[in-house]
Amino acid sequence: MRTLLLLLLAAISFSLQAQPIFNLELINDDLSQPADITNAGDDRLFVVERAGRIRILDADGQLLPEPFLDINDRVGPANGERGLLGLAFHPNYADNGYFFVNYTANDGDTRIARFQVNAGNPNTADPNSEVILFDIGQPYGNHNAGDLAFGPDGYLYIPMGDGGSGGDPQNFSQNRQSLLGKMLRIDVDNGNPYAIPPDNPYAEDDFTLDEVWAIGLRNPWRFSFDRETGDIWIGDVGQNEWEEITFQPADSEGGENYGWRCYEGFEAYNTGGCEPESAYTPPIHTYNTGSSDGCSVTGGFVYRGSAFPALYGKYVYADFCSGKIWTLEQDFAGNWVNTEVFDGPGGEYATFGEDSDGELYLAELINGRLYRVEATCNQSPPAPAISGDAIVCGPNDPAVLNAGDTPDGYLYRWYRDSTYLQETLNGTLSATEPGIYHVILAGFEAGNCNSLVSAAFEVTTADFPEDLISTQGDDLSAAPGFESYQWYLDGEPIAGATSATYTPVSSGTYTVEITDVNGCTRESEALTIVSTTLDLGLAEVRATPNPFRTTLDLYLEANVADTYQLRIFTLDGKLVWETAAMVQNDWQQQVDLSRTASGVYLLQISRDGQQYTRKLVKGE
Repeated sequence: MRTLLLLLLAAISFSLQAQPIFNLELINDDLSQPADITNAGDDRLFVVERAGRIRILDADGQLLPEPFLDINDRVGPANGERGLLGLAFHPNYADNGYFFVNYTANDGDTRIARFQVNAGNPNTADPNSEVILFDIGQPYGNHNAGDLAFGPDGYLYIPMGDGGSGGDPQNFSQNRQSLLGKMLRIDVDNGNPYAIPPDNPYAEDDFTLDEVWAIGLRNPWRFSFDRETGDIWIGDVGQNEWEEITFQPADSEGGENYGWRCYEGFEAYNTGGCEPESAYTPPIHTYNTGSSDGCSVTGGFVYRGSAFPALYGKYVYADFCSGKIWTLEQDFAGNWVNTEVFDGPGGEYATFGEDSDGELYLAELINGRLYRVEATCNQSPPAPAISGDAIVCGPNDPAVLNAGDTPDGYLYRWYRDSTYLQETLNGTLSATEPGIYHVILAGFEAGNCNSLVSAAFEVTTADFPEDLISTQGDDLSAAPGFESYQWYLDGEPIAGATSATYTPVSSGTYTVEITDVNGCTRESEALTIVSTTLDLGLAEVRATPNPFRTTLDLYLEANVADTYQLRIFTLDGKLVWETAAMVQNDWQQQVDLSRTASGVYLLQISRDGQQYTRKLVKGE
């Protein structure tokens, strides 16, 4: 049984099918071929220009005149799919000033390198601080991919294209001895210049390069981590038929094979020498290349900002050719729901990016425009108005949090202490751990908007002492100070035995159930102090002194003359002394326990299957 304290549930009315209004707010139109957008954990926005420069927009959205970094002389011609393409700040950038870039070197190879900010000026980096992690040969000029990002685990992830041309003619994506067509994962905090994470899926595999995290990508131009869940989302540009959105859950151990060149989307492409279809992980969504939807997917982000609840929890992505923008998310049944929210047209949307607050930005490559992604609702449903306290009575007796019924087209997303837990359709959650629980009403059908504002449940656990039952002479004693008690003999309740102490009147196994002020109950361990001295035939039993130090004086006075078995045990059942005593009227003996350790012992006296037990304490 469990109790919910002070649970307040306000009446909620929902407006179904609220239509989101998607908008791109122009932030700056003075950039040159922006290819990536990111942040350094502060209020600045960093934009990568393909020719080899990184620019800064300050907190007011003003473009600083001096580049943060200019390596134009090292970057190959910024044409086709080449140039300075990716930027990632070290998770500990505030302390070490390290950031990493992905660019096409003058010889056409992909280069992954580390730079460092100038110590005296946070708005400029030292171009001479470059440390090259590795170069990857590019046999053709396209399919360079170009992104990179740090995962929640602190490792650097680098998606690589298949090397170019068309159809992966040299089968690089499925070649386990090539870094092309793979997702790479490296440790930049160890090794020289990097180390292999020990849990990389192929770290101990002689047939696959150690850096490989996943296999079978074609041209993963943009990818991202969901900053809340840690899931990976990849926009993989297709060949002739299908643009792909690929998904890797946060709990993946890596090693997925996403299928290219054997499969494009869900369809076979070139299966010569390939494994069965079941060996590959398909995308979660595709759309047709060359259709009105576009020709080249631009992967985006799951929106986790606070300014536009209409987008919260939705993956936002675009197409470079058509200028269309969509959202993608999972409904409560696990189905992926794709919704077109914007039709450019055109725009050449090359990259999305997040600021430190999780707000989304989008850049046009050719026109050099930077936009903030916005979405509002005509009628956004109000958040569930919940608050209160709840008690978890025990691991098998959770607190049931109830935020009301969910209207059609919506579900509830639950969080504990800012950690995502799960989604529920009916607004209830079984809470088994203490913490602050929040809930967000999320729309998954076309037109439904999310609501970000929520109150919270504070969940605590019932407070019971470790020892609930003990013996005091002939009495049994329960932990004091609780609301109610019920004693049991051999699993059956004893009528009227509802106080904190109880004197056994017959043999058996005794337990007590204790209830606190919140209605939480806890059952004690069982004690088999199965009879009283009178039942045993003894008028009196004395063990003095108790507690004792070295010796113990035992005295028995019998109502029934007979032989009594006396034993002394440790609490874990080890026998330390025993004797058989023929008691006519009375009997006494001194027991030497000087060689036993201090602690609690049990004196057991038995006759004809009856048994009496008393607790003894040996002091230091």
